[in-house]
Amino acid sequence: MRSALTAIAAIALLAACGTTEAPVPEQAASASAEPSAAPVTVTDSRGKEVKLDQPATRVVSLEWAETEILASLGVMPVGAADVKGFAVWDTAVKLDPSVQDVGMRQEPSVDSISALDPDLVVMESDDVELAAQLEKFVPVLVAKGSDATRNLERMREDVTMIATAVGKTEEGAKLLSDFDAALAGGKAKIEAAGGAGKPFVMADGWKQGSSISIRLFGKGSLVSEIGGQLGLENAWKGEVDKQWGLGTTDVEGLTVLKDPETRFFYNASDGEDVFADGLAKNAIWKSLPFVEKQQVTRMPDGIWTFGGPLSAQQYADALVKAFTG
Repeated sequence: MRSALTAIAAIALLAACGTTEAPVPEQAASASAEPSAAPVTVTDSRGKEVKLDQPATRVVSLEWAETEILASLGVMPVGAADVKGFAVWDTAVKLDPSVQDVGMRQEPSVDSISALDPDLVVMESDDVELAAQLEKFVPVLVAKGSDATRNLERMREDVTMIATAVGKTEEGAKLLSDFDAALAGGKAKIEAAGGAGKPFVMADGWKQGSSISIRLFGKGSLVSEIGGQLGLENAWKGEVDKQWGLGTTDVEGLTVLKDPETRFFYNASDGEDVFADGLAKNAIWKSLPFVEKQQVTRMPDGIWTFGGPLSAQQYADALVKAFTG
């Protein structure tokens, strides 16, 4: 009975992927055959071998990057963490209405996950306790998520690992080759426009009472590496953490950015624009060279700065547009 239900569910999921409007790679979108039924063994970021009797089709994802990667491979997850938040912060793919919400990313519901009877859970956390709970009834694949020493290479490894687990290795390879081609094309456009080597900064911010905190995407962050691949130079040299490449400061801390050619990019997908609104009357902010020269760009909403290749390509496209427009 279980195998019959699994087969029916797999067919339904594949049909759903064929009709979704999500911007998935052409090869993934056109895939109609079921994955091979051969057993699969994948080594995850823990160094643990995850063995599956066959490529997973009923997958639950507990982090947005992995949710995006699955959908972009043509595998719509049966469940995902914070589906509503995903729709706001990650527009690289569109989830089917059938995707069930299994709770918040920081605290998913084990009961909700179990109720979906998945054959694989993909997570990005080092939460050993949660992984152990889930592994009592389902295989768990843990992605790295971020590594500020090698983030683009890490992203490629995560994509390849997930693609192998769901029997979509060809789609995974195409997803990455399309991304590489977009980077090469973008770099050529920026160079032709005279933008090679130009400085940029990426940030987001939030307001607490009357104070505004600013988070900078420094060396090693995924978006910094994307800018580097496009031939640009990250102007923020402040201290950052080793996993995400992120650092924090306040508006006064931005005064170290003195190069008049610096372009400042920021994210405000949640609707709270602390740069345009909260700092509009701040004298220090208004005196910054990139503000005076009107070289401040709000990124299009819904570009997830910690996402997979499709989000990374959205971000690259926004940088190219700013430096060539």
